[in-house]
Amino acid sequence: MSFQRIAVVGGGAWGTALANAAALAGREVCFWMRDPDRARSLREARENARYLPGVRLHERVRPSADLADLADADAALLVVPAQTVRAATQAIAGALPARAPLVVCAKGIERGTGLFLSDVAREIRPGSPVAALSGPSFADDVARGLPTAVTLACAEAAIAGALAEALSGPSFRLYRGTDIRGVEIGGAAKNVLAIACGAVVGRGLGESAKAALTARGFAELMRFAGACGGRPETLMGLSGLGDLVLTCGSAHSRNFAFGERLGRGVPVAEAAAGKLAEGASTAAVLVALARAKGVDMPIAEAVEAVIAGSIGIDAAIEALMSRPLRAEH
Repeated sequence: MSFQRIAVVGGGAWGTALANAAALAGREVCFWMRDPDRARSLREARENARYLPGVRLHERVRPSADLADLADADAALLVVPAQTVRAATQAIAGALPARAPLVVCAKGIERGTGLFLSDVAREIRPGSPVAALSGPSFADDVARGLPTAVTLACAEAAIAGALAEALSGPSFRLYRGTDIRGVEIGGAAKNVLAIACGAVVGRGLGESAKAALTARGFAELMRFAGACGGRPETLMGLSGLGDLVLTCGSAHSRNFAFGERLGRGVPVAEAAAGKLAEGASTAAVLVALARAKGVDMPIAEAVEAVIAGSIGIDAAIEALMSRPLRAEH
């Protein structure tokens, strides 16, 4: 399990960053995308000007739109939006070697089915190893070689360790684990909670309110993860608390920025400003799963209601502040 040849599937900012990170770790990288014109442009320009301008592709990164180029991959990183994981996995499943691990790098839950993304991948590639990569990381930081640490989890501990070793480089550090569900829940739920924190800032409610919302949001995340089989120690790590702190505290987060615009009164349809805010797609399915498991997630429910248009920001805040007083734990 040397994992010398890595395929990165998805031509966005995060895919570009991970392709460069894998190359800096000494791997040969096939940077695969559906659009032949985009792949050709990247090969010629050596820069993803559309999604990550100013960052040059490493010399070991080879852009391609040819499925045949995936045939010798030792492992593949699936770096596409959460709601397109199924279609992307179906597109590449026949080209990848059966025992090549598929590392899901998206953060979300599939709408319609309520499946976690690793389960979507297993459904399409039964018998093939699946892993999840998540943690506090902005694509621009990783692409520019700024110090970043994330978690990679796989049910097969040896695969998790070998992948973490293969992808870790001078400034990109991977911690290994086996709790895929905990890693996935941390990544998916924190996006929804970041929208709430952004709304608090956009409404001008102050840093104290944002801190309280972050802490209570983390309590919700822990409850939900426990009900789904996630381990507490996973959620206390990089893919849980670490990612939550980053996403809930930085305007560079697309989910936080989406919430901040909602807080300023921008309509839901315009708040994304043309960028993908995964939490907006995840909120409804997260709340549905939590209700089905009897897990109380009032902040996530408030976000879902605001996005659905069934309640306004001020009414959502009032409802949260008027909840019955209770013990903290």
